[in-house]
Amino acid sequence: MRVFFDTNILVYLFDADAADKKEQARARFETEASAGRVLLSTQVLQEFYVSVTRKLSVPLEPEAAEEVVRNFSMLPIIGVNAERVLSAISRSRRMQLSFWDTLIIETALSGGANRLLTEDLQHGQIIDGLLIENPFFGTTI
Repeated sequence: MRVFFDTNILVYLFDADAADKKEQARARFETEASAGRVLLSTQVLQEFYVSVTRKLSVPLEPEAAEEVVRNFSMLPIIGVNAERVLSAISRSRRMQLSFWDTLIIETALSGGANRLLTEDLQHGQIIDGLLIENPFFGTTI
């Protein structure tokens, strides 16, 4: 079993303005990492670095963000390649979803994930056997 983490969930690990989500994201990441189930992609690593150094109200210093990306890089990583980009384009057109969301879906599926943790897609939806899960769904934050 593999659990793919979308960028937005990882960013909460460092978001001082969202204490409840930060704690929930941390607990979930630690649980899945200790079980050896975390799966990421090169897209997620790139988006994460940009987000935590530019988009947080209290951004990480570039050196600190780089160190976090280095640590994430020790986990299983699925690369974005031309085949996945083309599959994402096709899925985006077919499902009427954003290209970036379908690229996440394609990399998660390519890596053998059976769950995708994200806030960007419909909680509970199943796409080609991939369960979409919003880890904050149903919580009052």
